[in-house]
Amino acid sequence: MVSTYATRASTSGELIYAVGDIHGCYDLMKDLLAQIAVDYTACAGGRRPILIFCGDYVDRGPHSAKVLEGLTWLHRHGDFDLHLLKGNHEAALLSFLDEPQGGATWLGFGGVATLLSYGVVPPAEEEGEQGLARARDELLDRMPAAHLQMLQQLELMVQVGDYAFVHAGIRPGTPLSAQDERDLLWIRRGFVDQPGPFEKVIVHGHMWISDQPQISEYRVGLDSGAYTTGALTAVRFQDKELAVLQARASQTGASTL
Repeated sequence: MVSTYATRASTSGELIYAVGDIHGCYDLMKDLLAQIAVDYTACAGGRRPILIFCGDYVDRGPHSAKVLEGLTWLHRHGDFDLHLLKGNHEAALLSFLDEPQGGATWLGFGGVATLLSYGVVPPAEEEGEQGLARARDELLDRMPAAHLQMLQQLELMVQVGDYAFVHAGIRPGTPLSAQDERDLLWIRRGFVDQPGPFEKVIVHGHMWISDQPQISEYRVGLDSGAYTTGALTAVRFQDKELAVLQARASQTGASTL
């Protein structure tokens, strides 16, 4: 069942679907995309839909490599305008690829799962920097060039009508055109505890509190903790209405551990 909410914000006539943090939960992503396809067939009315992913495709869940492969396929074959936002986990992965010596932090908050999804044995702590460099080299050997190219081309913000789509949030009081990349990827406190209004309605992932999206007049939080809750969320945005679509592990038979 699709849950709907009234809104005063406008999409300027566009039909938009935005997807929350996937974190390696490929089966949930696949199921949610099937739901979106059915939904936009009924709702598009001749419009070409916009599909926006709000970042954090990798880490924590078991199938980061398959998620990136699925996104590269969508980029080539999807019948919609696709936008892929950068999340803080993609930023951490790219930093590891550039400078593996500082990668222990990334491994500690989900990177181990990404290495394993590519068949790379994570470095043991006693291996030190040599082990980190070895894991980086093996990851580059095993990661398709299309995955790396996509990661390097991720967007920071998409604006449509009265909405701005980012990964984590924005710094209130700073114009959208002047936002700092670190805030767009990492901010929590200072944004989610501010009631708004903001320059636009902010749609984001990054922080979940339950298996349901966070919907208010000035902010829509899409992250529903897929890797823990087994729920991956998308929201359909069209003028004067929001609609929530969800894939759940109990429905797909997927494991999100």
